Amino acid sequence: MMRIIGAALIVVTLGVASGIVHAGADDQDAHKHHRKMLEEQNEANANFADIVLPDAVLITQDGAKVSLQSDVVGDRIVVMDFVYTTCTTVCPVLSAIFSQVQNKLGDRLGHEVVMVSMSVDPNRDTPARLKSYATKLRAGDSWLWLTGRQQTVIEVLEELGAYTPNFADHPSIVLVGDGRSGQWARFIGFPAADQIIKKVDEFSAARMAYLSHTAMREKGK
Repeated sequence: MMRIIGAALIVVTLGVASGIVHAGADDQDAHKHHRKMLEEQNEANANFADIVLPDAVLITQDGAKVSLQSDVVGDRIVVMDFVYTTCTTVCPVLSAIFSQVQNKLGDRLGHEVVMVSMSVDPNRDTPARLKSYATKLRAGDSWLWLTGRQQTVIEVLEELGAYTPNFADHPSIVLVGDGRSGQWARFIGFPAADQIIKKVDEFSAARMAYLSHTAMREKGK
């Protein structure tokens, strides 16, 4: 719980979570289950996820059209969450955790790893709005924020297991996947930044082991 509280404090410092403390009665009702998750969740655990990444065309915070599979992920390891900019509960906490992940990944970002935050409210989350939100979090160039046509976004969310008819009820999910091997892990809840990094490291180590095994096999022929 202390890790989550610490993450929330970081967001408050960044000025994107003031609504958590001062939300009105209507917002409290709309996010009752999210608040319960924040109170009860200690540490999320990663489980295997059967995912085939769709190659849908989405739009980045800079207004560029990109293919999710080929342009955004490619053969890199991806760390992905699902947010919307007017959220005052789950999303600021997830974004704070991702800020920590960005700092911990350092130079690995952009080459070996890419981070993605995908909007679940594409009708309101324009590229400009996502850009403003990302700027407050000091998101670097390799932390992409994606939106797009509503139907396209819905189809992607369905493929990734993150869709709900009411976007405000979207689950707290973090995905870590290997674009090369096609293997994925899903965290439900609020994983600590170190848990996410550990999963990235596991995928990276699996790559190295595979390459080493392949090289030895080729050498033995």
